[in-house]
Amino acid sequence: RLGETERQKEVGSELQHLHANMAGFSAWFWNERFWLPHNVTWADLKNTDGAEYPQASDLHFAFPLAIGIFFVRLAFERFIAKPCAVSLRIQANGPRRAQPNAILEKVFTSITKSPDEKRLEGLSKQLDWDIRKIQRWFRHRRNEDKPSTLTKFCESMWRLAFYFYIFFYGVRFLWKAPWFWDTRHCWYNYPYQQLEFDMYYYYIMELSFYWSLMFSQFTDIKRKDFLIMFLHHLATVGLITFSYVNNMVRVGTLVMCLHDASDFLLEAAKLANYAKYQRLCDSLFVMFGFVFVSSRLGIYPFWILNTTLFESWEIIGPYPSWWVFNVLLLLLQVLHAIWSYLILRIAYKAVVKGKVSKDDRSDIESSSDEEDALTNGTKLHHHSPFKGTTNANGTNGHLTTGTWVGDHYMASSRTMCNVGEVLKGQP
Repeated sequence: RLGETERQKEVGSELQHLHANMAGFSAWFWNERFWLPHNVTWADLKNTDGAEYPQASDLHFAFPLAIGIFFVRLAFERFIAKPCAVSLRIQANGPRRAQPNAILEKVFTSITKSPDEKRLEGLSKQLDWDIRKIQRWFRHRRNEDKPSTLTKFCESMWRLAFYFYIFFYGVRFLWKAPWFWDTRHCWYNYPYQQLEFDMYYYYIMELSFYWSLMFSQFTDIKRKDFLIMFLHHLATVGLITFSYVNNMVRVGTLVMCLHDASDFLLEAAKLANYAKYQRLCDSLFVMFGFVFVSSRLGIYPFWILNTTLFESWEIIGPYPSWWVFNVLLLLLQVLHAIWSYLILRIAYKAVVKGKVSKDDRSDIESSSDEEDALTNGTKLHHHSPFKGTTNANGTNGHLTTGTWVGDHYMASSRTMCNVGEVLKGQP
C-alpha cells in the first residue's frame, strides 16, 4: 500500500509538472505583446453580449467540418461528377499494364524503379530482351498506379464546384463590405472590429476546405510533389488561422477572394481538356492566365500590400505580429512572380515556338505512348486539325485554333494545369 501511495504521488507530481509546463508554453505562445497592438490585451477582445470578436476556439469547428466536406466530396464525385463524365464519354480505362515478369518485378520493388544503363544491360543479357523493351516495361510498371481520366475529371469537377461557390460567395459578401471599396476600413478601430457571421462562415469554409485537402491528399492523384503540396496546404491553414486569431479578418477576406478568382477557371480548363474539347480548353486557359497574372502581379501588390504595409502603418502602426504577417504576404508576392513567370514562359513556348518542356511534377500523368515516343528519339509533330475528325488530336469534332493544337497543346495544357495546382496561395 505504501508503494502504491508513493507511485500515485509521483504520478500526481509529474502531472502537475506537465501542467505547469503547458501553462508556461501557452502563456509564451499567446503573448499579448506579440499578437496585439500596444495597450491591447486578450481580455479587451473577450466576447460580450453586445460584441463578438474572433476567438481562437472558434476554429475548432473546422476539424469536424473538414471531415464533413470530405464525405460531401465523395458523394459529389460519385453521384454528380461521375454521371457527367460518363455522359461526356470519358472512360475509366487506366494505363497499359506491364506484362508479368518475376525478375523485373523484383528489381522494381526491391532495388530501383528506374534502372541505370549498366543494370539495363545486365537485365538484357539475363532475360535475352532488348534494352528498349526493358525500358518500356519499367515505364508501364511505373504508370500502373496512374489514375484514369475519369478519376481526374471527378476530382477537378469537385474543386471547380467548391472554388466557384466560395469565390462568388466572397464577392457577394464583400460587395456590401465598406473595406472592399476603401481598404482603410480594414484598420479603422482595429483590433476592436466585431465579427460578422458571413465573415466567420467565409473563413471557416476556406479553412475547413484546406484541412480536407490535407486529409484527401492521401487518397487523391499521387504526384511527385506530394510533400511540397502537403506543406503548402499546412502553410495555408497556418496563414488563415494566423490572420483570424489577431483579427486581421477584413484584409484576410480580401486576400482569400483575390486568390480564389482564378482557381475555378483552371479547374474548368482541366475539365475541358479531359473531355477533349480543346477550343473550350483554349479559351478557359487564356482566361485563367489573364486573371492569374493580373490579379497576382497587379491587384495584389497595389491593393493588398499597399493597405497592409502603408495604410495600416499610418492608422495602427507596426507591432510584432504585424511584421510577421507582412513578411508572409511579401513572400507570397515573390511566389506569385515565380509562378507567373512559369505560366508566361510555358504559354510562350506553346504559342510561339510550338513546343513545351515536360512538366517535372506530372510524370505520373504522362502517357506511356508519349514516353515511348520520347525515348525512341522521335519528335511530336502538329497534326493537321480537320473539322469533324476524331483522330489523335481527340477534339471531338472541334477545330483547334492557332498553334495550340494536337499533342503540343495537350502537353502544354497538362503542364499548365499541373503548374496551376501549386498556385493556390492564401492569407
